[in-house]
Amino acid sequence: MSALSVPVAITGTGVHLPPEVVTNAELASTLDTSDEWIVSRTGIRTRRRLAPERATSDMCAAAARPALAAAGVTPRDVDAIIVGTYTADQPLPSTALIVKELLGADRALTLDVTQAACANGVQALFLAAHLLQTPAARTVLVVAADCASRVTDPADRTTRVFFGDAAGAAVLTRAAPGAGLLGWDFGAELSYEVEIPAPGAYLKMNGRAVWDTATRCLPDSVLRATDDAEVRVADVAHFFLHQANLNILTAALEKLGVPADRAPITVDSLGNTGSAGVFTALHSRFGAGAVRPGDTYVVSSIGAGFQWGTLCFRHG
Repeated sequence: MSALSVPVAITGTGVHLPPEVVTNAELASTLDTSDEWIVSRTGIRTRRRLAPERATSDMCAAAARPALAAAGVTPRDVDAIIVGTYTADQPLPSTALIVKELLGADRALTLDVTQAACANGVQALFLAAHLLQTPAARTVLVVAADCASRVTDPADRTTRVFFGDAAGAAVLTRAAPGAGLLGWDFGAELSYEVEIPAPGAYLKMNGRAVWDTATRCLPDSVLRATDDAEVRVADVAHFFLHQANLNILTAALEKLGVPADRAPITVDSLGNTGSAGVFTALHSRFGAGAVRPGDTYVVSSIGAGFQWGTLCFRHG
């Protein structure tokens, strides 16, 4: 069993959604597609688009503020900020550093997780839990955000219909005994089926390869992580899964034998929000107070590379 010696808990979450809503009908007016095709293949009906004058860091800060408030901490209480994104504001300086300045988190160490794509957020949560094992950290802010509208070709129906812009945040602190990160699983297979091949290039994606890899690796990763945690899948109360495609989510849950009501869905209204996807699902339940002390939950995602990971927590 891989449980960490210092128990940790998510004590606050937040989400930021850009106000502009992009419908399937709007996309169908310029692309060779239709609302029926998009819904049947992806389950997506709407997604958000970030305004041209805004940046990924703006979404990060907007998601972080309510997460900090929910956790009952101030920016000056934060010991570290980890930002997961594949759409950084710019190559340098660090997006996490920009977020630190926007929040006024003067004491925070800043870290960026950038190249696991949609799995950035899970890797960032894993790092946060381990930082809290050290005496130097008591409060870690994890923010995951992507602005895929900036890296998808407006004329490419393969990518343009799938993605949306959003940010999500979670505050992790030390917790009482019995809670914490109980087990985990990470894996990778080098693949160029999802890639941004050069700076300034658009994202390319082989949808069939994504389907095959995600439906195989996500459920298997969940099973390995829960086994590592010595927790039965049937006893997991909440499954916060990568919001890539409704059909992928459905297939993963069927393979796990998990009722659909245990896995919140946001992809239908937000699209694939990349690094932020699992955080939008987290917030849908943490923000509503639906995750109770003692509940076991998993957070699982897969991103370009391919890289995937699953964390199994008990809430405290």
